[in-house]
Amino acid sequence: MNRDISGIILAGGQSRRMGGGDKSLLPLGDGCVLDQVLSRFGPQLETVALSANGDPARFSRFGLPVLADTIEGFAGPLAGILTGLEWAVANTPCKAIVTAAGDTPFLPLDLVDRLAAAAGRHSDSIAVASSAGWRHPTFALWPVGCRDALRHFLVDEDNRRVSAFIERHGHVEVEFPVLRSAGLDPFFNINVPDDLAEAQRLLQSMTA
Repeated sequence: MNRDISGIILAGGQSRRMGGGDKSLLPLGDGCVLDQVLSRFGPQLETVALSANGDPARFSRFGLPVLADTIEGFAGPLAGILTGLEWAVANTPCKAIVTAAGDTPFLPLDLVDRLAAAAGRHSDSIAVASSAGWRHPTFALWPVGCRDALRHFLVDEDNRRVSAFIERHGHVEVEFPVLRSAGLDPFFNINVPDDLAEAQRLLQSMTA
């Protein structure tokens, strides 16, 4: 368990392709998608918070701090990342956060350790996950020292593209393997109803 890094689950998306609502609260297995995300992400960190706008009471059973964006309007995942950085500075001794998407129920069990190891070799760099030739910018380690630059990027430049900020900042990519036995990319995420059905199938096959 990493005590020097806070975890932020990004669950603030508008879920238009799922018909609205919270993808992280959709039923999966014996609970919901967020239960599965937490079962894999939570044990890697001592402190975890949830980035989500709206009524925090809908997440009350998880016992996590729920962080509303500090940027006006719906500014996408970068706003949640900025909010997580500012929250970590104000409430923890951590020097970095690791973010994970709240709709990705099979994320790597060694996500935090591998990102932290890569970032440790590249001072003040963002460490971002990739797999099968694709970068996953919402799965990254963000040093708290980048928060002022991120706020400027979002507010003054009005740029909401996560990859664009990563490209501008010093960064290193960390490749995670596809799980060949299950035919599963660990960053598989739920965007449409068919993805939820596939997640249920994959979960059943992994626990059979």
